[in-house]
Amino acid sequence: MTNPTKRSSRCNRSLMAGLLALSAIALWQAPASAAEDAVVIPPPALDEQAKPGLEKAVFAGGCFWGVQGVFQHVKGVTSAVSGYAGGSADDAVYETVGSGRTGHAESVEITYDASKVTYGQLLQVYFSVAHNPTQLNYQGPDRGTQYRSTVFTENAEQEKIAQSYIAQLDKAKLFDKPIVTTLESGKAFYPAEDYHQDFLQLNPTYPYIVYNDLPKVENLKALFPTLYSDKPVLVMAAKKS
Repeated sequence: MTNPTKRSSRCNRSLMAGLLALSAIALWQAPASAAEDAVVIPPPALDEQAKPGLEKAVFAGGCFWGVQGVFQHVKGVTSAVSGYAGGSADDAVYETVGSGRTGHAESVEITYDASKVTYGQLLQVYFSVAHNPTQLNYQGPDRGTQYRSTVFTENAEQEKIAQSYIAQLDKAKLFDKPIVTTLESGKAFYPAEDYHQDFLQLNPTYPYIVYNDLPKVENLKALFPTLYSDKPVLVMAAKKS
């Protein structure tokens, strides 16, 4: 996945389908493990109050397939869309973002019911199971600034909560290295191409998904049982309805 051209070809679901299916069998039966292991962390000391209405959060943490797949299983999340944030509208195209020179990061825009789940709880999932916040400009096999760990804050309250939580986690020394997650504000989010949406849900035997992303969903279920939902919210189903 370090070569954007190779990854682009892999994203084509019709390419080498037979070979992928065969290789997936062995991976599917292998123990669940990934480069970004989950870390048990406390909830944020500073959080927003539960309130009626829908809110948005945008997180970047490596390949958006896995980050989207995790948050699609969080109770209170009504939508999780893969896309790009950090750059311009003109550059919000997968092949261009893959160059690492656009300022964009592969991101997920989460719409959530703030009466059912808080921004702080979403951050806890993000830092604990969705990605490894100590990896600078990479996640697992993916390299480049487009895979950076970034919280794109929607407002001053989100920025304050995220900043406070990063300081809290660093002080607790729960990770083996310092957190490198950056905070970026005032950046627009652009949805990714349709073939990237719901990728984990639609391709559960895809080798990359099996090794890197399904363990994240299992970790969500194990570490956050009260937040876990068996039924994922799907982007494409909503678009068709």
